[in-house]
Amino acid sequence: MGVISTDNRKITIYYHSEHSIGKQTYAYVKSSEKKLHAVDISKTNVTGTQWAELASNLGKNISDLINKDHPDFIEAYGKDSAIMEQHDWLKILENEPQLLKYPIVIDGENYLQIKSAAEFKQYIDPDSAGLNKEPLDQQFTEEDHA
Repeated sequence: MGVISTDNRKITIYYHSEHSIGKQTYAYVKSSEKKLHAVDISKTNVTGTQWAELASNLGKNISDLINKDHPDFIEAYGKDSAIMEQHDWLKILENEPQLLKYPIVIDGENYLQIKSAAEFKQYIDPDSAGLNKEPLDQQFTEEDHA
């Protein structure tokens, strides 16, 4: 059992509120019908254990969660950063959360790394509120009954 709780009636998002993709994805997630648990990593400390669990459930290495093209990363570690150990990558995420490459969404047991805010739209149940529906007996033509 992991340290991150999952629930089929809840969506959890790990995002950085100062990144445009994080803000946009948060807005989409908030509009879903499910309960929301938002973790703004610019304000909330995420532990190394949590980062490791997120990476594992995404089927990725911890280094894959980090934006190595981010100016802060390049300034601190160089464009061609040396291959680091897993604990080194964890320390980077713990100390410099702005380097998270993409927001991470947990929907029930599904872990998703959202690369564009619009990508999350496919995971939201369609909202049919406000659509006019004809009575069932008027939805079919004579040909449909044959």
